[in-house]
Amino acid sequence: MPQNVHQTEPEQTHAGAQWKHARPLTACRFDPNGKYVFTGAEDNLVTRWDTATGTATPLAAHDSWVRAIAFTPGGDTVITGGYDGRVIWWPAAADKPEPLRKVEPAHAGWVRALAVSPDGSRLVSVGNDNLVKLWDVADGRLVAELAGHESHVYNVAFHPADGTFVTCDLKCVLKQWDLAAGTPRRDLTAAALHKYDTTFRADIGGARSIAFARDGKQFAVGGMTNCSNAFAGIGNPAVIVLDWETGKPLAQFEGKEKINGTAWGLRQHPGGFWIGLSGGGGGGWFYFWKDVPTGAADMQKAAEYFKFKLPDSGRDLDLHPDNLRLAVAHADGNLRLYHLHKKA
Repeated sequence: MPQNVHQTEPEQTHAGAQWKHARPLTACRFDPNGKYVFTGAEDNLVTRWDTATGTATPLAAHDSWVRAIAFTPGGDTVITGGYDGRVIWWPAAADKPEPLRKVEPAHAGWVRALAVSPDGSRLVSVGNDNLVKLWDVADGRLVAELAGHESHVYNVAFHPADGTFVTCDLKCVLKQWDLAAGTPRRDLTAAALHKYDTTFRADIGGARSIAFARDGKQFAVGGMTNCSNAFAGIGNPAVIVLDWETGKPLAQFEGKEKINGTAWGLRQHPGGFWIGLSGGGGGGWFYFWKDVPTGAADMQKAAEYFKFKLPDSGRDLDLHPDNLRLAVAHADGNLRLYHLHKKA
């Protein structure tokens, strides 16, 4: 699909289609071809929404909330992971999708995130058992079980080209792994997104959102900073951008106003900016931050150049392959599409 970079105007962001689900939504992802959006929800359903018609098709096989959604590169198969510990393969475009394969339990506890390698051969899952697992996409076989994280593993993403992937845990320890060898390469950190609350004796943190820059030269982690109450989740949305070659932090993106929330979604746009989704006590917001140069000597603290108020708290975000539309899974049960250009 065309990148449509020159048509993009974040300051002209406006709402498009809206489709209501019976329960609050927990996740959303466009398929690689952009024909569908898949969502997870608090009624344990995965739903496929046709972006042209809004037609909703349920995929029922999980016994708990689904937060993890990934696709094979061509979009033929969608893979979901739930808080029930299951990982399930589905035919993405079937009239009535039924599971092609189930792995249960894939993890002892929540499956928090999934990612498929760029060549489509391997699936990585992460979860609350502190483990990272590699699976054969073709047959569901467990290839490797990788230990090393000392707390719940929150998220995972593949580098677009170098044969590695990165995982992030509750304490915002980042680990880069070699896919072929199944071995760790290095540890990094996004320490500003973790805090131990001495009052409640609880850790709060973790990569609630995660994304590589499209050229692979930068890597970003979204979550919460300035946390004052771990129990109530009181803090401010923030994103840490790291130089991938050196591992050094390049920037810490925050809001001009200290709005309560967490950065639940994160994408880099080829138009030269990062998009963050905030959800929490301060409501739902899009934040737009300008790209930072790779190789900067000192970490920059940067505020958004534009933000957009959403009608309800956002829980997940994805960017359409045309780069002109965003999908947001909202806590009020609505899947909403937003356009990054002038109204026609």
